[in-house]
Amino acid sequence: MKKVEAIIKPFKLDEVREGLAEAGVTGLTVTEVKGFGRQRGHTELYRGAEYVVDFLPKTKVEMIVADADVERVVEAIVKAARTGKIGDGKIFVSNVEQVVRIRTGETGESAI
Repeated sequence: MKKVEAIIKPFKLDEVREGLAEAGVTGLTVTEVKGFGRQRGHTELYRGAEYVVDFLPKTKVEMIVADADVERVVEAIVKAARTGKIGDGKIFVSNVEQVVRIRTGETGESAI
């Protein structure tokens, strides 16, 4: 099993969710986060005063998938989240040792 985490632009969430549903993902977790990479921050003008926004709003989407589904899930995220501009985000894939469904006690891939 693998954990797939994607940091995307907030306005791309609906497209990513739809793409993941088509790829067979049945559950995911979404978190509003802030951060920056190469995009860095930017300056904004508010009531005549200029200020720097260091951390930009992003959306983090997390899911656990079977090893066989990882490539399809990553491709779905890339296809849905890409704008071609800086700040499109990143995808991280890591190993998951164990999953337990609390309600039933199921473990492993049956708990996904």
